[in-house]
Amino acid sequence: MKITAAVAWRAGAPLEIEEVELDEPRDDEILVRVAAAGICHTDMHARDGHLPVELPMILGHEGAGTVEGVGSDVTQVAVGDKVLLTPDYCGRCRRCRMGQTTYCDNLVAVTFSGLRPDGSPRARQGDAAIRAAFFGQSSFASHALATERNVLKVPHDAPLHHLAALTCGLPTGAGSVLNVVPVTVGSSFAVFGAGAVGLGAVMAAVVAGATEIIAVDRVAHRLETATELGATHVIHTEGGGDVAEEIREHTGGGCDVILDTTGVPALIRTAVESLDTRGTCGIVAGSGQDLSIPAAPLVRGGRTLRGIIGGEAIPGVFVPKLIALHERGRFPFDRLVRNYPFRQINEAIADSISGTTIKPVLTFV
Repeated sequence: MKITAAVAWRAGAPLEIEEVELDEPRDDEILVRVAAAGICHTDMHARDGHLPVELPMILGHEGAGTVEGVGSDVTQVAVGDKVLLTPDYCGRCRRCRMGQTTYCDNLVAVTFSGLRPDGSPRARQGDAAIRAAFFGQSSFASHALATERNVLKVPHDAPLHHLAALTCGLPTGAGSVLNVVPVTVGSSFAVFGAGAVGLGAVMAAVVAGATEIIAVDRVAHRLETATELGATHVIHTEGGGDVAEEIREHTGGGCDVILDTTGVPALIRTAVESLDTRGTCGIVAGSGQDLSIPAAPLVRGGRTLRGIIGGEAIPGVFVPKLIALHERGRFPFDRLVRNYPFRQINEAIADSISGTTIKPVLTFV
């Protein structure tokens, strides 16, 4: 079928909106008419060639829409159902069988190849194959193919223009706090980077009962938002001060838990320096640069540096929890969202990179 998609043809170039042909769903696939798609920095890293992707490819991995077709093997959803599209996984490896799907042994192939498991493309334009399975969905398009592994059914009246934001970045931040690092009642917590992932962590730290919640960022309005969402202290890095010293002074020795969302080695080192004795630093992003951390402060202070993927969240379990918290006014993620018409995708990406918009979500009319 003919669809409209934003295609990444060349690394670093703007996405080009044009017509391509998408396969009909195979026996195990689900055709979704996309209503909304969040923009994440991972999409931008892929567009710019900083991830192991091959172009041309349709990006997008935070989709939401309506089921328009199902293969013969699909039983969990039906035509007309509203669904969220979440990151895919292989479902067969040891990690997947253990329920640790964010650490799927085949993560790179499933996430970044843009191809089906058998190596075939889902889309084409003329004779040119176009990779259309980014994170198992490629939702920067009017229609996307997914599988039962990475669709989550939601009520028919669900606000997809907001809920698309809950499928990757925000659960990464919130899941890191609620599932992984030891943020508990009375904890001191800091997050480096107050974008969507970081602010998801701030809201989760409030839910977890942290007493001190510190947000560190270079963009003033994001720090203002962090304060509105529950941060008790903010640090604007453009001021040029010693962030670690300020955190230690403010907390009386350092934070129990810190989450770095930036992936910047210098900031990760600062985060480790800002920990209290036996503190934990979680990292959810990697820039590809070498990270050098002196062993002595870790050993002497009994500190932990912990890598995290996807907040270790099982979407079918964790996303409904976040929706329930939102309905009770305890996870107001919609305050971060700004909707853009699909054809303004490059503007939305630019606004995300600059920090003007915290969480852009594209909408399809």
